[in-house]
Amino acid sequence: MKGGRFLKKFKFIPSITHLKQGIVLQLNQNCHGHGISVFKDQDCKTNIINLPEPVKEEEEKALEYYDVVEEEISLPDEEEEHPCLTDFEEKCPPGGEDSVIFYTTSMRGIRKTFEDCSSVRFLLESFKIKVYERDVAMDMEFREELWRVMGGNRVIPPKLFIKGRLIGGADEVVGLHEQGKLKKLFEGIPSNLPNCPCSGCGNMRFLVCSNCNGSRKVYNSAEKEGDNEMFMKCHDCNENGLVKCPVCC
Repeated sequence: MKGGRFLKKFKFIPSITHLKQGIVLQLNQNCHGHGISVFKDQDCKTNIINLPEPVKEEEEKALEYYDVVEEEISLPDEEEEHPCLTDFEEKCPPGGEDSVIFYTTSMRGIRKTFEDCSSVRFLLESFKIKVYERDVAMDMEFREELWRVMGGNRVIPPKLFIKGRLIGGADEVVGLHEQGKLKKLFEGIPSNLPNCPCSGCGNMRFLVCSNCNGSRKVYNSAEKEGDNEMFMKCHDCNENGLVKCPVCC
């Protein structure tokens, strides 16, 4: 009886082959979520366990960096430095110590020059300030005056001066306006009444000479040669027979 009981119990003892298969199956189930693969090598009749390679410290830091959501940190904007008039070259045209002098031209012969003058004039009008415009095409004296201020250099308009400082031409003026730095330069400049044309010239800044009616000739009745009166050049007007408006200029 004892021997029979022993044989029955011995039947339920698992064989070595069953134990190996059980271990492999359990390893596969436990290590499936950890990237561990277990398989049986048929040639060597051995169980080989492939473990994942250790992750380097740099790779771990990189993984942590991408997993963390970066928060945007808004830093306070630095205050923009606005230029002062003292930063510009000192060149003062006549009567421009405390005013805005704008040398321009109404001649359309050179298209770019005319368009540049129109662009600067449009900007100055938008600021509603008082500007003394000097058209070199209307009066040659303004052109020579500009050349003297620029040290003898035969520059062409437009040229803007603020309180005796040379701001520059169209590129410099438009560039300052786009950067939001032009308005500060007009501090202290008196404002101009909008839509208020000059009562004398209608903002043309010139009038026809009343002495010669624009002909640039005046007759001298004191000297006569026979029946012909002698004439002389009018000294009141410029080369175009115009005089500056006494109201706005």
